[in-house]
Amino acid sequence: MLDLRRVLASKPKPPADVELAELWTPWGERVASGDKDVAAVSHPRPLFARERWASLNGSWECAFVPAPDAASAWRDAEPPEGGWLPIRVPFSPEAPLSGVGRRLGPDELLWYRRELEGVELAAGERLVLHLDAVDWACSVYVNGMRVAEHTGAYLPFSADVTDALHPGEKNVLAVCVFDPSDAGTQLRGKQRLARGGIWYTAQSGIWRDVWWEVVPEAHVAELRADARADEGRVVLLARATGAGELVARLVDGGVEVARAAAFVRGERDVELSLPVGEVRPWSPDDPHLYDLEVSFGGDHVRSYCAFRTVEVRADASGTPRVHLNGEPLFVRGVLDQGYWPDGLMTPPAEEALEHDVRAMRELGFNLLRKHIKVEQPRFYALCDRLGMLVWQDVPSGGGAYGAWQTSYQPTLLRASWTRVSDRGERAWRRLAADDPAYREEWRSTCEGMVRLLAGHPSVIGWTLFNEGWGQFDARVATELVRTLDPTRPVSSTSGWYDQGCGDLWSVHNYFRPLEVWPDRARSARAFIISEFGGVSWAVPGHVSLATSYGYDQAAGGEEFAAEVHGLLEQADALEAEGLTGFVYTQLSDVEEETNGLLTYDRRVNKLA
Repeated sequence: MLDLRRVLASKPKPPADVELAELWTPWGERVASGDKDVAAVSHPRPLFARERWASLNGSWECAFVPAPDAASAWRDAEPPEGGWLPIRVPFSPEAPLSGVGRRLGPDELLWYRRELEGVELAAGERLVLHLDAVDWACSVYVNGMRVAEHTGAYLPFSADVTDALHPGEKNVLAVCVFDPSDAGTQLRGKQRLARGGIWYTAQSGIWRDVWWEVVPEAHVAELRADARADEGRVVLLARATGAGELVARLVDGGVEVARAAAFVRGERDVELSLPVGEVRPWSPDDPHLYDLEVSFGGDHVRSYCAFRTVEVRADASGTPRVHLNGEPLFVRGVLDQGYWPDGLMTPPAEEALEHDVRAMRELGFNLLRKHIKVEQPRFYALCDRLGMLVWQDVPSGGGAYGAWQTSYQPTLLRASWTRVSDRGERAWRRLAADDPAYREEWRSTCEGMVRLLAGHPSVIGWTLFNEGWGQFDARVATELVRTLDPTRPVSSTSGWYDQGCGDLWSVHNYFRPLEVWPDRARSARAFIISEFGGVSWAVPGHVSLATSYGYDQAAGGEEFAAEVHGLLEQADALEAEGLTGFVYTQLSDVEEETNGLLTYDRRVNKLA
């Protein structure tokens, strides 16, 4: 039965042009005061780390340039002569921690610049520049020479900039950015120029680490460790450039347990087998990691891997469930939006990410659903180390979402969840997926995300489409991901508009009694409630707005805790009826949403 009271309480509100109250996390306060350096403290890519690297986070300059033709001008625009402002990278200019407090418009370009200091190269060494995320399209220059061009807000990219450097002279790095936000159709997650309700402040430009590393001319270009628990070995897939012996060591607790080597000449892919025999499996209760050391001549790379299996199959009673290392796993998850009041999509510090992971572990959750965002690699490494499972979403995009298609129809008519097609031009128009450039970017980002995160044992599954936002050809997308990664389950659609594919029948249930629904696809899919709850409590002094958004308003802390615990107990009880798990909404408040278990500033745990 539909709970009309909850439906009316959650009716989308028109965006209000009201300034957000200033909220600071404890880590953001330290960064803003100068007590904490924003330069990276640990390696930005824990699965592919070299010793000789340096962070370029910190003090840059930026300039906003009017450009009516910004959508094409970003590729060849000239930097402005004046109008430069200080900015703290890697925080977007819209984020308080940037120190700018200025929104980039769709008809503007955003320029960045800074000096490249302290780069000394010996003969045969190369300098590689890394930008781990820029929203959305950018050109990168060193000393006026274009060294890279990139589109897409969520994936890292790199460039060998050696030939653009002026040895012994001042070197200048510049970046030109275009970002239309939701005025365009590109992948943008939950950003909107007119924020409100479940849609958050749009951000632009550099929002993850910028850094450089020195590599020998002969070096390891790519590395992926496939730890096969059933075979008791690690299959190492590497791409090396140059000539020499590629040597890999697998180390457990400081003791070498396997070694393999191969001679490489030219640029080629190499496969090495590292037999271990009896393995120690990774799990949330025992997040055991094996160190991996790879050498190729003068190049030395550190990585790690873990043995674990994850699949959806029937348990002893014939009920489809998620299995981890061959044993049924009841998923107790929480929705993680990855937003911060002072940094927006950029966490104010690495410790802030660890705080969220530990807080959810302490509340009894074993999984985070990383929602409509690809996080920085350190987040997944933390989850690997701390034993927190992750279900990863592909970021959403497309045209403007119609309220009837994405909200009203599925809320009022549950039958529509299995009767709306996502194939063909007509369906794509209904679901805001009719721009072919968007569909191509979605495929490219999905593929890049899977390859980027495949080495993290904490990541146990993929969600492709959420609530019909830009959904298209879910069956084809499912097969794409299964080809790229046959080792993890796929949730093709989360919420509604199920196409009968994937490994889970994944529903959102905010407005009906919690129960296990039969799978009309009659397949061996596990049933999961991938969003529910959303109880709201606006803690005085810890909110962004006087108004709040949620699915049920609690009058205070005791009522909030009682309602949340009651819902979690109901969901737990459904395990006996065939539920494989749930994802509670949500980890923290975000702007107008006050349905978090933590306040937006992370200073109050509402269940503590």
